[in-house]
Amino acid sequence: MVTKFKFGGATPLIMACRNGHREIVEYLVRQCGADVEETGAVMFDHETVEGAPPLWCASAAGHLDIVRFLVEAGAQVNSKTRTNSTPLRAACFDGHFGVVKYLVEHGADFEVSNRHGHTCLMIACYKGHYKIVKYLLSLKADMNRKSSKGNTALHDCAEAGSIEILKLLLSHGARMDVDSYGMTPLLAAAVVGHQHIVEYLIGLNIVSRKEKIDSLELLGATYVDRKKDMVSAVELWQRAMDLRYKEGEPHISKPHSPHTIDAYEHPREVFDPDSLADIVADPDAIKNQALLIRERILGPAHPDTIYFLRYRGAMYADAGKFSRCISLWNYALDMQQAMLEPLNHMTLSTFYSFSELFEYMLSEKSNPATPTLPEQQRRRDLLLRGSDAKSLLHLSCHSSYTSPLAPHNIAYKSLRPPLIPNLDLTRILLRVGADPNDTDAQGNTALHLLAQNYTQSHLPVIQLLLNAGAHYDTLNAHRSSFITLLQVQLNSSLAHSTSDNNNNNNNNNNNTHICLLRPKQQIFWYDNMEMCFCTRTFNILKIWKPRSERKCRYALLILDRRYYKNRSA
Repeated sequence: MVTKFKFGGATPLIMACRNGHREIVEYLVRQCGADVEETGAVMFDHETVEGAPPLWCASAAGHLDIVRFLVEAGAQVNSKTRTNSTPLRAACFDGHFGVVKYLVEHGADFEVSNRHGHTCLMIACYKGHYKIVKYLLSLKADMNRKSSKGNTALHDCAEAGSIEILKLLLSHGARMDVDSYGMTPLLAAAVVGHQHIVEYLIGLNIVSRKEKIDSLELLGATYVDRKKDMVSAVELWQRAMDLRYKEGEPHISKPHSPHTIDAYEHPREVFDPDSLADIVADPDAIKNQALLIRERILGPAHPDTIYFLRYRGAMYADAGKFSRCISLWNYALDMQQAMLEPLNHMTLSTFYSFSELFEYMLSEKSNPATPTLPEQQRRRDLLLRGSDAKSLLHLSCHSSYTSPLAPHNIAYKSLRPPLIPNLDLTRILLRVGADPNDTDAQGNTALHLLAQNYTQSHLPVIQLLLNAGAHYDTLNAHRSSFITLLQVQLNSSLAHSTSDNNNNNNNNNNNTHICLLRPKQQIFWYDNMEMCFCTRTFNILKIWKPRSERKCRYALLILDRRYYKNRSA
C-alpha cells in the first residue's frame, strides 16, 4: 500500500531513484514489492516530467548503481515518458556516459526519438557531450537523421556552438542539409551568434559563396539584436559586401523590392559599400537593417523573424514610443496570420502581448510623471532641424539672402518689409524652451546669424537673445564670435557710407567698435578678444537700450574709432 502512495505525483520508488537512495530503492522493490514500471511525475531543471518510470529517473540523475539494480530487477530499458523520452535519452541529456554505455550494452535502442523526432545523438550534440557523441557514432548512429522540424545532429551542435563535435560529425560524413525553415547548420550558427562556427564552416569548400554571404549578413543582424555590438555587425556586413562584389567573380546583387515596409519606417537594405558607409553613424538605421536582413534570409515563417520584431517593439514601448511598438507588432501579427494556422499558440501570444501593452499604456497615462502626447509633441517640434542642422530659433533669426539689386527695388524698400528676423516669433520660441545657445552645422548660434546680415532692425532681437542667456562670445566653426562678425558687418557698412559721401581718405576696416553695456556699469570695449576700460570721449554712432534697464542684461553700444588715437586702461 505504501508503494502506491503518490506525493506530488511521484511514488516513493520514483523519489528514491531521483535522489539516489539505493538502500531505499532495494527495500521498496525487495521487501515491499514496488512495481519497477509504475510511472509518476518528477522534477528536473524546474520542469515537471510526466509519466516517468523509475529507470528513467535514475538514468536522468546519473545514478548508475540504481540503474543496474532496476535493470536486474526487470525494468524495461526502452520504457518511455509521456513525451516518448527513453532512459537512454535522459542519460545523454546530462552527459552520464557510464549510464549510457550500460544501457546500450543491455539493449537500449539509441535510435528511438522523442515526440519531436529528436534522437539520443541529437541531444548529445546539442548539450555538447563529446564522449557520448563519439561513442554513439562508433555504434553507427544515424548522424543525418532529421527531426520533425528537419534539423539534424549537425544543426544541433552548430546551434550549441560545439566546434569539436561539429568537426567530429563532418569527419564521419555528416551532410549540410536544410531544415523545414530552409536553414543550414551554417545559418543555424549565425542566427544564435556563434561566430567561431561560422568562420570554420565558411572556410570549408562545402558551402557556396552565396551561403557565406548570407551567413555573414545574418550573423551581423544577430550581433545587433542579441549582442548589442553594432561595430562588429557593420564589420561583418562589410565582409559580406566584399564577397558580393569580389573581383574576378560574378557579382551577387541583393534582391531588390520596389516596396518598402511601413512598420520599419520605409528603409531599404544597403546594396553597396557606399550605402553601408552612410548608415554607420545611425544606430536606428543599423537596427532596421538587422530586421530587413533577418526577414529576407530567414523568411516570415521563421520564429526568430517574429521574435525580434516583437522584441524591437517592446524596446520602443519601454522608451514610451507606443505607436512604433504597435506598428511593429501589427506587422508581426500579419505575418503570423498569413503563415500559421488559426489560433496558433504564437499568434495567441502576440494577442496577449497587445493586451499587456494596452494595460501598460493606461497605467502610464495615469502616472502624472509621464509626459502627455501634446507635451512630447511640443518637445519634438523644438528639436526639428533642417539639413544644415538649423533649429526653429535659427530660422526665426536668419535674414533671407537678398539680391544686390534689392535695395533699388521700390517693393523691397516700402511694400515688402522683411518678416525675418521676427521679434515676436523669437520671443515665443524662447518662452516654450528653445535654447538660445543652440548651434547649427557650422557652429553658428542665432546671434551669429543676426550679425552676419545685421541691420538696425535686428537690435531688439539681439537684446532679447542676450536677456535669454545667449552667449555673445561663442565661437563658430570659423573661430568667429558674434562680436567679431558684427564688427566686420558694421565696418563694411561704414566703408560704403564713407564712399558714397566721397570721403575716401583714412578709410580702413577698423573704424567701428562694438561694446556690451551692462546696466549701471562702465563701458567695456572689446578689441581682438581683449577687454579694456574706455576712458576717452567717443563719438557714439548708435546706442540701443531697452526701456527698462533693470530688466535687461546688456545694452549694445556701437562706437566710431576714427575720432580717437589712443586708448588707456
